[in-house]
Amino acid sequence: MEEEPLTSATAEPTDAPILDVRGLTVTFPSAPAPLRAVDGISFSMARGEALGLVGESGCGKSATALAIMRLIPEPGRVEAEAVDFEGEDLARLSESEMRLLRGSKLAMVFQEPMSSLNPALTIGEQVAEVPRAHARISRREAWRKAEALLTEVGLPDPARRMRQYPHEISGGMRQRAMIAAALACEPTLLIADEPTTALDVTVQAQILDLVMRVREVHGSSVLLITHNLGVVASSCDRVAVMYAGRLVETGPARELLTAPLHPYTRGLLASVPSLTSGLRDGRRLDSIPGTVPSPATMPPGCKFEPRCDLAEPACSEREPELSEAGAGRHVRCPVVLRA
Repeated sequence: MEEEPLTSATAEPTDAPILDVRGLTVTFPSAPAPLRAVDGISFSMARGEALGLVGESGCGKSATALAIMRLIPEPGRVEAEAVDFEGEDLARLSESEMRLLRGSKLAMVFQEPMSSLNPALTIGEQVAEVPRAHARISRREAWRKAEALLTEVGLPDPARRMRQYPHEISGGMRQRAMIAAALACEPTLLIADEPTTALDVTVQAQILDLVMRVREVHGSSVLLITHNLGVVASSCDRVAVMYAGRLVETGPARELLTAPLHPYTRGLLASVPSLTSGLRDGRRLDSIPGTVPSPATMPPGCKFEPRCDLAEPACSEREPELSEAGAGRHVRCPVVLRA
């Protein structure tokens, strides 16, 4: 389906931070010790910036997003020095104050819309309830706004789709409806958590393009969570790579993707298939040996050490710090820094 171009000017990133996360930890109770899904990560985002948070399944990306939104389910526990959003520490807000932020200034698109949309309500009712809750407008005004939003995100025949239930439309249409609901109050930060899961390749490209156009039209900052480095190559300003609950490398997207530093980032890039990879010389695609360690059995030193071809004896003894590796770049690997 061909989409009409949106009309507003692109929002240029500024130096003013919109989100500053410091020392974020997410734990879940377990015996003999709590499991750390996210282990003390820190990062920030500039206003108007698109940041890609990348890593394998289970590395803590989604838990990070849910923690920012204060949506980690019980009995999970979130701790942080601060989760500063537009000058307010989200960790210190009451639940009622957080509800006012969610859907207005702070919005999230979840990876599986079928489990996020209410099967008992029509698409129109669910999109319209967001502006009704936050903008205090009439039911009729909210319905008109919902139809305009569904038109904006490229949902075909929006007047008809408004009266349909989630199970009556395709996965791509449901994801567009979720994005429309997220845009209802023009959020300043949009978190997109694997927004193309279970969609076919053509629809994936359309949804990713739509998420990035949200930034251009509404001036929103975008935190794009994905397991695929290729997805962020043409859409994000910076990339943060996660492994086993930790950030292992951060930097400008172009530099990180063309000259990765951490062995894990290098492995991720080497495993991305292309049209010619492995076809001419009969070689298999490169892969990272081993598996991601379980949160219950983390190695004592570097979490990537058991899978790393650069590992030294000291790597198994202590956890390296995330250290500066040039302008705007940081890496958690002393071996690479010494090279």
